[in-house]
Amino acid sequence: MATTTQEETITTINPTTGNTLSTYPCLGDKELEQTIHQSHDAFLHWKNKSIEERGKVISAIGKELQNYKSDLAEMMTDEMGKLLKQSEQEIDLCTTICDYTVKKAPEVLKNEERELVNGGKGIISYAPIGVIYGIQPWNYPAYQVIRYTIANLMAGNSVLLKHAGNVTGTAKLLRFIFDTAGLPSGLFNVLVITHDQSDAVIKHNLVRGVTLTGSPKAGAVIGEKAGAELKKTVLELGSNDAYLVLEDADIDLAVSTCVQGRIYNNGETCIAAKRFIVTDAVYDEFKEGFVKAMKALRTGDPKDDKTELGPMAREDLREKLHDQVQQSIENGARLLCGGEIPQGDGYFYPATVLDQVAAGQPAYDDELFGPVASLIKAKDNEDAMRIANDSRFGLGGGIFSKDVDKAVEMAEKHFDTGMVFINSFGLADPSMPFGGVKDSGFGREHGGFGLREFVNVKSIMITED
Repeated sequence: MATTTQEETITTINPTTGNTLSTYPCLGDKELEQTIHQSHDAFLHWKNKSIEERGKVISAIGKELQNYKSDLAEMMTDEMGKLLKQSEQEIDLCTTICDYTVKKAPEVLKNEERELVNGGKGIISYAPIGVIYGIQPWNYPAYQVIRYTIANLMAGNSVLLKHAGNVTGTAKLLRFIFDTAGLPSGLFNVLVITHDQSDAVIKHNLVRGVTLTGSPKAGAVIGEKAGAELKKTVLELGSNDAYLVLEDADIDLAVSTCVQGRIYNNGETCIAAKRFIVTDAVYDEFKEGFVKAMKALRTGDPKDDKTELGPMAREDLREKLHDQVQQSIENGARLLCGGEIPQGDGYFYPATVLDQVAAGQPAYDDELFGPVASLIKAKDNEDAMRIANDSRFGLGGGIFSKDVDKAVEMAEKHFDTGMVFINSFGLADPSMPFGGVKDSGFGREHGGFGLREFVNVKSIMITED
């Protein structure tokens, strides 16, 4: 957990032990103002660099991430409790994002020429706009930062980061890695600030765009504040992603994949598999295998190679999750395994499965951000799709079926989400757009789409004589 004291400091705590890690001072208002101006000044130089020049620096960042992989992975695991091997995987993904962005940017950001309707030539350019402010969560401490910073730096913008307080050490280490890679001073700054100061950053006339990854509640607040200043936003918010197990699914594959989809990153992933909607014909078979696999998971020290499930990131998050489980049970859900806060140090929560999940329960309506799975029985494939879309969220989802063509058709025509995974669970792929609809937010990252979110799509028209 991170806390801010009257002296304006943030203290980080190791969720595996409950012990204090470090304490960091917040920026003063004067220092914050200077940092924003420094970011803008750096942008004025960076925007004039060629795509190739920017790409060399971005490639160097990718390499330095690997050079500091051990230190960065250790820091992430200490600060938020993810398995050490998954911290290492996250850093590999970050390097891949750097490499992909360098490769894709010349195509996405190049000028386009068009013939004007009444004669003459049109040129469309994609010009950087300035300082982009990112407010990022703790659950993927490196990836969430890399996802928006690399695209915006490549596009020619400068970047400010307000990271979640409990991963402040990771944020500062990333700044060091960027600097070591040769990123010009001022282009990437970490802001250890209060909420009031964050509001001031959004209002600042030199800040041109705001991006947030977080809860729908946070998204509504930040979106309103940025909208009041007429500033572009990208909001990647929460979800309760549905994974459909159809009548013709490979049940063994569905069980093993859905378990991993639920507990990966200790279950603390916006795009994790959360609701498992299974057709009546295979429901009992899936439930038996799924519960057995969830019960067998090994919980413990995230630095132990044998551990499959580590602690939750903060004590308050564990309390909220447990309350959601209890409320769901009180409203008719049935507990099949887990559901009890264990004794001992750290913020552990067991792999938990609920069935008889229905509307009116947090397990059906809300996002359960931890290792809790909701099983829902559907009459048939059509009913499963209806239940999946019966949600205010729309980030991702999945379909298990041996008929891939049918699954693709369902995904394309009926699934009301930004992403759909066929016979797999969702992890980000740099080559594909990432984002959602409804209360899961708007805007896209990855796949080249993020390169154009915070640019001025400029029309230049040349009239012929």
